Amino acid sequence: MTTSLVLTEADAILARARTGDPAALERVYRLYEVPVYNLARRICRTVEDAEDVLQETFFEVCRSIGSYRGDGSLWGWVRAIAASKALMRLRRNKYRDTDELDEEFHRSQTGRTDRGLRMDLEAALERLSETSRAVVWLHDVEGYTHEEIAEMMDRTPSFSKSQLSRAHARLRVWLGEEARS
Repeated sequence: MTTSLVLTEADAILARARTGDPAALERVYRLYEVPVYNLARRICRTVEDAEDVLQETFFEVCRSIGSYRGDGSLWGWVRAIAASKALMRLRRNKYRDTDELDEEFHRSQTGRTDRGLRMDLEAALERLSETSRAVVWLHDVEGYTHEEIAEMMDRTPSFSKSQLSRAHARLRVWLGEEARS
């Protein structure tokens, strides 16, 4: 989890950051750069995309910190911005390999593949489509609800649920577990 500031220190840094104090803004950046990058890297396919999301997130934080109302934690606010920026990055990316993955998943389900698809979780997550990986990460790791994910992705909660269910099924197959009882 992220390093927390002592409440009095956090209040002072936040007050200074709201006025545009570069040292305070840098302190906020240094405090949250690693967790923001890690979140972006889990959602985005490439290191370059994750770095762009990191930059876009803190550009938005610096631009909008004056309007931060203090509802919830500062990390929660920064994390929501980062998740939103990562999802926007997915929408902008031109590569969509969902059809290829769906075909491979079908082959593995029907037994028409002779490849053993055993791999570690990291590699399996990497094989998911951007959308599926984002839903898995936001739900299973970050703890967002299906309703929150649906709002972030401009979809319905049932879309989030179905993406998660399909992704879990793929992961079970790819990790060598039996998807069928």
